[in-house]
Amino acid sequence: MAEGPVVGHQWAVQLLQNGIRHDRLRHAYLFVGAAQVGKSTLARSFAQSLLCQTGIDGQACASCRACRLMHSGSHPDFMLLPPTDRNGEPDRENGLHRAEQAGDIVRQALLHPMEGRYKVFLIQDAHRAHISFANKLLKTLEEPPPHVVLYLTALDRSALLPTIVSRCQILALRPLGEQVMEEALLARWGASAQQAALLARLANGCLGWAVDQIEQSEPLAERSERLAELQELSRSSRVDRLAFAQKLAAGRNQTRLFTLLALWTSWWRDIMLAQSGCLEQCANIDLLDTLADAASTFRPVDVQAYLRTLSRIEGYLRHTVNTGLALDVLLLQMPRPHA
Repeated sequence: MAEGPVVGHQWAVQLLQNGIRHDRLRHAYLFVGAAQVGKSTLARSFAQSLLCQTGIDGQACASCRACRLMHSGSHPDFMLLPPTDRNGEPDRENGLHRAEQAGDIVRQALLHPMEGRYKVFLIQDAHRAHISFANKLLKTLEEPPPHVVLYLTALDRSALLPTIVSRCQILALRPLGEQVMEEALLARWGASAQQAALLARLANGCLGWAVDQIEQSEPLAERSERLAELQELSRSSRVDRLAFAQKLAAGRNQTRLFTLLALWTSWWRDIMLAQSGCLEQCANIDLLDTLADAASTFRPVDVQAYLRTLSRIEGYLRHTVNTGLALDVLLLQMPRPHA
């Protein structure tokens, strides 16, 4: 594997290295796991190791022409395919994989590599594939040329056609541990000790999310706004709550919606932990005084019930088109201060 970019997931790194080392490659791999847990990073590192001209034991050298081209994103034998909007522009939040993209893969797969032994295709967010894309892709998966290796990433295998999943080797990436992330943020992304500790708690094992916060001009500023908004909603009238639910539904941005729900879940879980005397286990460690106050403001039974509601509504939102109704229920059932 390429040295450097992959943090954690050592079992997957070892498995892929062994495949390269012993020349036992599968023609298709499916990387599944939470958003920003490292699926694309691992796939790109694997691709670099395959295309590297001088690598040893499944590890890329990082200095040959192929590695330099991969680093600059211009290797002619590596094709990255994110979901796109209707104009064909990359859009990983609301885009889809469409039949035209699958047609490009089929045509490109028939061509021999320009520089190395393989042509590598990375299909990001394959769960966002239109049925026409999936059906066309099956042709290449069923009868792949020997020089083609396909990587797919997805949140969950259940979101893909079973016929596609059955033709891939599946690597299910688990969330990273807090210590692993904290050490990586300190050593490789220049985070302060306080910032690294906080982000490692908040990231839920997804290093990519933590890195994004560091690279923003105002790290965690939006989180603070959203948490202040949440506290205000808990004291708001039913009319104001329904208006907020309608605003969320009208946004039509699923990625931002699920990010918000994850933040809400983290906050209410921390309140439950504080009520149980486990304040040191909270994720929002920069707001412990606020959490301690909130723990005495809400009834524990209401907090626990709402956490179950959050989990249930999130499931509904992933499988139902009636987003507005689900969000109405979520906002109306939010606990109110009892004192």
